[in-house]
Amino acid sequence: MKQDFTKYETARILGARALQLAMDAPLLVKIKEDELEKIRYDPLKIAEIEFTSDVLPITVKRPLPKKIEGKLKKEKIKEEKKEDEKIEQLEEKEEEKIKEEGEIMQLAKPEDEVEEEEDGGDGGEG
Repeated sequence: MKQDFTKYETARILGARALQLAMDAPLLVKIKEDELEKIRYDPLKIAEIEFTSDVLPITVKRPLPKKIEGKLKKEKIKEEKKEDEKIEQLEEKEEEKIKEEGEIMQLAKPEDEVEEEEDGGDGGEG
């Protein structure tokens, strides 16, 4: 059973095995002496040969996403809707208070601005 690895997993496996071979670990594949001389006893090349021949006892654990029950999500959405409704009610109450107290600001009219500018100019510097 051949397993497909990502390029990152392949690099990690080859690096780990090359390190083992560099520390005098035994070879898992019989390689002829002339082939070893041809690749100059390179641990990484030997690790590649072992990897392609599927003899490495190295496995990859891939974590799966955690399973979440659908009911929990629905409850959270309902709670969020209730909170949104409460916030809207509070905002409406605040708006009504502001209307009753008369604190609503009015938009500035162009005539008001012109009068202020004329008053500032007549105040005179001298």
